[in-house]
Amino acid sequence: MSQPALELERLARSWDGVPALHELSLSLQPGRTIGLIGPDGAGKTTALRIACGLLAADGGHARVFGFDSTTQTDRIRDLLGYMPQRFSLYPDLSVDENLRWTGQLHGLRGSALRDAVDQVCAAFDLDGCRRRLATKLSAGMLQRLGLAQAVVHRPRLLILDEPTAGLDPLQLDQVRSLLRSLASDCALVLATHLLDDVEHL
Repeated sequence: MSQPALELERLARSWDGVPALHELSLSLQPGRTIGLIGPDGAGKTTALRIACGLLAADGGHARVFGFDSTTQTDRIRDLLGYMPQRFSLYPDLSVDENLRWTGQLHGLRGSALRDAVDQVCAAFDLDGCRRRLATKLSAGMLQRLGLAQAVVHRPRLLILDEPTAGLDPLQLDQVRSLLRSLASDCALVLATHLLDDVEHL
């Protein structure tokens, strides 16, 4: 069997003495999708942040392609793409500039960077607004830009936290279609409170 894209082993984490995670374990193989479904406050975001190396667990281990998420964050950075529920954009930068900045953070330069930005703009239907400032985008376009940022460096593992939150029905259909295409290219972890999000993959 191949190395798991993501392995969580008995993860535990508490906030002010209140357990958010209690011995959560899962294993995700490359090319597969897993959904973390639960209401707000169920610990989904906590688990994802530990997996990405952004938060230390009180107990247990998280590994991305065999690398420890706590002690080997430099090794996992380019292997994964992460879109938090409240993702960061530079509001005074254009769509193109935000994507170039993210690509540069992952070591892309020159023609490799240009090609990567061109590809995600085409894939996420952002070509028509590449020069538009992030502050001028609709909610649906912002979600598409957030997804494009998460995959501009072609990660092998994609972790998405509530990627359909706050979208109207048309935007929801568009983003779910994008998620289906993303799931065919890499391992995908999708945290959501909507069972429909997972069923549409």
